[in-house]
Amino acid sequence: MSWDVLLLRLPDDVTSMDELPQDYTPPPLGRHHEVLAAVAQAVPDADLSDPEWGDLSGPTWSIELNIGSEDPVTSIMLHIRGSGDDVLVPVLRLAEALRCKALDLSEGDLITRGQTSGWHAFQQFRDRVIGAAQ
Repeated sequence: MSWDVLLLRLPDDVTSMDELPQDYTPPPLGRHHEVLAAVAQAVPDADLSDPEWGDLSGPTWSIELNIGSEDPVTSIMLHIRGSGDDVLVPVLRLAEALRCKALDLSEGDLITRGQTSGWHAFQQFRDRVIGAAQ
């Protein structure tokens, strides 16, 4: 089970997905090799040996980066597991490096600095589901 965050290009003035027209198509993040270079610069500890699926680990969390094989890359899906608010640092660093925004797919909100509600809600849900299954 993971907390899924989508990195995609949105207009600078957009603060909520509700502000986008239904037919909005985000521009690409860049050519595949450019995106890989930006990821490597933003999070040098990321394992990009598989250029379609990167991995990044922290002390209490891990992130799978689903970059895909399309060229140009239109978005990156982050599959986040574990705990600790410090996981938001690389998420926002990646968004900044790619000049895009991070969308919390569980709540439908854009992630900003200091905003941890979606991450905390996911952890509570996960712990409840896992506890119920034991």
